[in-house]
Amino acid sequence: MKKTELSALISDLGLEPHPEGGYYKRTFESKELFIDQERFDGDRKLFTSIYFLLTSEDVSHFHRLKSDELWYFHGGSALTVHVIHENGEYEEMKIGMNIANGEAPQALVPKNSIFGSSVMEKDTYSLVGCMVSPGFDFQDFELFTQVELLEKYPQHVEIIKKLAYEEIPK
Repeated sequence: MKKTELSALISDLGLEPHPEGGYYKRTFESKELFIDQERFDGDRKLFTSIYFLLTSEDVSHFHRLKSDELWYFHGGSALTVHVIHENGEYEEMKIGMNIANGEAPQALVPKNSIFGSSVMEKDTYSLVGCMVSPGFDFQDFELFTQVELLEKYPQHVEIIKKLAYEEIPK
């Protein structure tokens, strides 16, 4: 991956840095609203969708959403989505086009799971689309530190050290 090619792709797609790592741009949002006053503070779009680009030099840090998130592979290298489910079980979902290697072109991260991602090959990037339903709102986005996650999931120390922030950036 040449830095100039990556910079051009980020510029051409209009991507911006994401607080979890990588780059993103909201591409679609439903005009319809979803109302669930027990789960959300205010209305949500029925769905939202983004482009998300991650390089092999970065990770998407562990975070949680109050909604399901469906990931779609668009190009580049395959991506691993690392999920700690609500019951504490850890799962790796490989998103890409090498089906024989256990990859799938799309994967679902269930609501309330803690998850992050990493690019599988060195010196490359992965471009995916992510659709969130009910739609994404930053007030439903929660980042985690290593200390917070290790208290609850000490059995996953290796992946937590890799994907959780030591301190949440300001």
